[in-house]
Amino acid sequence: MARRDSLVQEDLQQVDAEKSSLEDVLELLHTSKTEGLTQDQAQRRLDTFGPNALREKKVNPILQFLSFMWNPMSWVMELAAVVAIAVSNGQGKPPDWEDFVGIVALLLINASIGYYEETKAGSAVAALKASLAPEATVRRDGKVTDMPASEVVPGDVLIIKLGDMIPADGKLIEGDEGMKIDQAALTGESLPVSKTSGQTLFSGSVVKQGEGEMVVTSTGENTFIGRAAHLVSETEGSGHFQLILSRIGMFCIGLMSVFLLLLIIIQYAAQKYNYRVGINNVLTILIGSIPIAMPTVSP
Repeated sequence: MARRDSLVQEDLQQVDAEKSSLEDVLELLHTSKTEGLTQDQAQRRLDTFGPNALREKKVNPILQFLSFMWNPMSWVMELAAVVAIAVSNGQGKPPDWEDFVGIVALLLINASIGYYEETKAGSAVAALKASLAPEATVRRDGKVTDMPASEVVPGDVLIIKLGDMIPADGKLIEGDEGMKIDQAALTGESLPVSKTSGQTLFSGSVVKQGEGEMVVTSTGENTFIGRAAHLVSETEGSGHFQLILSRIGMFCIGLMSVFLLLLIIIQYAAQKYNYRVGINNVLTILIGSIPIAMPTVSP
């Protein structure tokens, strides 16, 4: 049996359990409608597939917030802030506190908006995780028992009844005539759907009428709702609009660098400007060269 169980993961990757017949799925999973899995089988499959739960990506909130200050447009504003507080002083005049405070405020506002939009994706994953069933009624070794839904594995036979939330994807083995399942949270269907033997049931849906038994085909991130949560939490890289903003920022930096070089040469080498007046002009170019409000509309 141990050798046969070792084939289950490869089989599930190669066979579309949703399109396979109920008999094929039961044979594929080496399980019995009347007995379910043995406890040893279930433990081996739990070790193989992991718990029936959605993983949450842990992110340091401070580093996540600071990451929104690390982009081309923010770099220029941060340079302007340094110029305002550290370079723009001398000749009996204090640093340019007004510009410094204004620049820092703009940076914090933009970072706060970006952080808020980013955490909404994490909230979506948490909401999906909260929608999963906490417990399941399982038949193992021929006995019916209640256990945490996180311990459900492919091949388990579940007993589902009115009001139950389905803890994993699977196929209905048998059910009452007129059994109805509410899949609105997953598919958007406004009314409960009738289910008959051999049809697919999805994790997170709710039994609205009747009762029956099902065999589990997918758990955790391999379920329909698990794949959706994975896409939400694991999507990386910048979108097209963010890439455009980044290119605009780099273009502005290049153009600004040319103007700053010409300005410094003309002011100090050719026109012999006063130091503080020249620095104020440099600060003006820095602040005016980058449309700092652009990240605000980028989410």
